[in-house]
Parts: sequence; C-alpha cells; structure tokens
Amino acid sequence: MSDTTYLYSSERLGLRPWRADDIDWLARLCADAQVMEYFPNTLTKDQSQSLLNRLISMYDKHGYTYFAVELLETKLPIGFIGIALQDYLDDMPPFIDIGWRLIPQYWGRGLATEGARATLTYAHQALNIREIYAVATIRNLPSINVMKKIGMTQVKTFLHPKLSDYPEIEECVLYGSGVKN
Repeated sequence: MSDTTYLYSSERLGLRPWRADDIDWLARLCADAQVMEYFPNTLTKDQSQSLLNRLISMYDKHGYTYFAVELLETKLPIGFIGIALQDYLDDMPPFIDIGWRLIPQYWGRGLATEGARATLTYAHQALNIREIYAVATIRNLPSINVMKKIGMTQVKTFLHPKLSDYPEIEECVLYGSGVKN
C-alpha cells in the first residue's frame, strides 16, 4: 500500500516514483510470460532489480522515468507507465519514449490508454517536453492500439538494433506525438 503523494494522476490511476520495496511486484510483472510476450525474455528477480535501479536512477537524473502505477481505489501497484530517454536509433537524435507494462488482470479496461494520456499531459505541461515517441514490435497490436488512441501517428517501421538476435520481434514501429513528419 502506498502513502506516497503521486506526481500526477488520472481518473483511476496514480503515478509515482519507484521505491526499493517495489521489487517484489515488479519482479512478478517482469517474470510473467504474457506480459513479456513482445520482449526477448522474461526477467529474473536479479534482472528486475537491475531494471528497478535503472528506473530510479533515470528519475534522479532526468526527473522522469517509467513510473510505478497504482489504482487510486486500492492503492495497489498494477504496473508502470511513463517516459524515458532512448538513444538506440542511428537515424534519430536521442528521443523521449512513452511506454507501459501492466499486470494482465488489468488489461482491457482502458488503463494503459488512460495512464498514457495522463503521462503525455504531464510531460507536456510539467516537463515542457513536446515531442514524444513510442516503440513496439510490429506484432504488438495492443500497444499499437494504445498509441493510436492517445493520438500518436506512425512515423516509420524499422529493425530494432537491440533486437537483432530476436528476428520474431525485431521489426518495430515508431509512433510520434507532437512530431512534425
């Protein structure tokens, strides 16, 4: 249960910085094969701890990250939604990526869309970030649908340089918000 003040919220969600005690539920999320279907692998608890450390460090360095998300009604964590600096595309300068990952029992309720919209508003209004992108493997139709629902438009398809060892998920789409095509 959280007693943390949220950085921002939506009708049903509160988004907050990470805490060390988030590791158990984050490890369960990242070990779930359904959640990680469009990623190379599920994560071990040690790998999830490394992820948590990176997310905390990212927030400390930039003032944003993929934030922990809680249901306001229950104060229970259900995943993460937020933004992160990415720099893996050779044909683009470093860019701000919006992303989400939720526990499957919360899928199909519009929560990823709701949280992503709130994140775009937060990024634009509180952080003055205008151009935001999203990346998904071309097979990840649920995430692509969220991108469309939050008003993003497709910029390009590309072969993800970090996924070259995983041809089944290597082909990705890049969507943009606030982007001049």
